Amino acid sequence: MLDLALNYGNGPVLLREISERQDVSMKYLEQLVTPLRVAGLVKSTRGPHGGYHLTRPPSEITLHEIIEILEGPISLTDCATDEEFCKRSYGCVTREIWGEVTDKIADALRAVTLEEMCERERATQDMETGSYQI
Repeated sequence: MLDLALNYGNGPVLLREISERQDVSMKYLEQLVTPLRVAGLVKSTRGPHGGYHLTRPPSEITLHEIIEILEGPISLTDCATDEEFCKRSYGCVTREIWGEVTDKIADALRAVTLEEMCERERATQDMETGSYQI
């Protein structure tokens, strides 16, 4: 998703190109792109100039949204989000604390957009190439 965000507005990107740039296997990328497409975060275009692209600007897509699509609900323990998971869930102080920590992680992930990640990536690249902005 970061690679697609970095190329946002430049047309569709081939998975092969992402695979090469990110050093990730094609098979793995194919597994990731399917749920992202079904959820409406990415769209595929067929043809000679085809590939994948984001359906919304990077500033509108959060890490929380991406992770929940790919991994399911964010929870440190099953009981933190499912009261029925454990018969001791009601009144359990440990469950309460895990729930609070889970909420803080989710909030932190909601606060980071793909656009912010792009900015960080570009800053990292500038530092590696010795290009500093004053």
